[in-house]
Amino acid sequence: MDSLANVMHQDKWVLLDFWANWCAPCKTMLPIMEQLREEMGERLDIVTVDIDEHLDWAVSMKVMGVPAFMLYKNGVAHWRDTGVFTKEALKQIIDTFVPACAS
Repeated sequence: MDSLANVMHQDKWVLLDFWANWCAPCKTMLPIMEQLREEMGERLDIVTVDIDEHLDWAVSMKVMGVPAFMLYKNGVAHWRDTGVFTKEALKQIIDTFVPACAS
């Protein structure tokens, strides 16, 4: 996995998904994130971050609970929230920030 700085500072939109294997809500989000990746993968990168494997990332991003989601482009945070979302809710949030023709 690239460094956090490389991921966040891409010229492409990036949705960071902080999760943990022991987190039941995170497990609920797994199929939703896979569907989102299939449907919106051309518009943005979806990067899942296991906080147990990348605790340094979680600490530096001030992740206080999982699942946690952050939307970045060029190092700028555009949205951040925690909790369980429906696929439709996440798509609506992404549509708010990410143009349909985003690269």
